[in-house]
Amino acid sequence: MFEVFSRSYYLGRLYVTPTDGEHALMHSEQHERINEEVYATGDGLERLDTPLVMKLESRHFPVHGAADVPTNTLALPESMLEGTDVRNPPSLREVFLARRERARQLLEFTGQRSDSGPIDDLRNAGT
Repeated sequence: MFEVFSRSYYLGRLYVTPTDGEHALMHSEQHERINEEVYATGDGLERLDTPLVMKLESRHFPVHGAADVPTNTLALPESMLEGTDVRNPPSLREVFLARRERARQLLEFTGQRSDSGPIDDLRNAGT
């Protein structure tokens, strides 16, 4: 689903669609699998439900898992879709997934810190 793009990101293509919720969402099983592959360190027990850090166009945001989101779909709140080039959703779009270290940097930029994982505290960040 995602392939190496740069030292900071993976690149993937997902269907982007609006949601009425407040958080960006993707199918929970895909979310867990990606979380394990990209953010897990392999050191002991780790949470696989922490948000992923993704980027659509120029905006970063945390992505949570939800069972009711179709596979290969990124559901974004209407407010996050405003100002994007997404037209006639669902729209197949290139989406960037921040690598573990990039996610840590993004936390620092937002003034947040997480000792338990790279993105635990990004869940409420807007950028």
